[in-house]
Amino acid sequence: MQDWWNSATDKFELDSHHLRLLQAACEAWDRMTQARQEVATDGLTYVDPKGQRRPNPAVAIERDARIAFARLVRDLGLDNPKERRDY
Repeated sequence: MQDWWNSATDKFELDSHHLRLLQAACEAWDRMTQARQEVATDGLTYVDPKGQRRPNPAVAIERDARIAFARLVRDLGLDNPKERRDY
C-alpha cells in the first residue's frame, strides 16, 4: 500500500484534505485485506453455540471496506486519471 500511496502522491498534487481521503482509502484496503485473510483462514461461515451456521462477520467487513475503497478512489479521481480533476 505504501507504493500505491507514493505513486498517487507523485502523480497528483493533492491538498491536505485529499491526503486524508487517500489515507482513508489505504486504511480501507488494509482492512479489506485483513478481513479477506480471516475469511481464508476461518471460512465464509461458522457454527454458533446453538449449532446454527452463521456468516463470518469478516465477510461483511471485507465487503464494506471494498466499497469504501472504491468510493474514495472514485472521489479522488484516481480511478480514471484522464478525467481526474486538478485540485
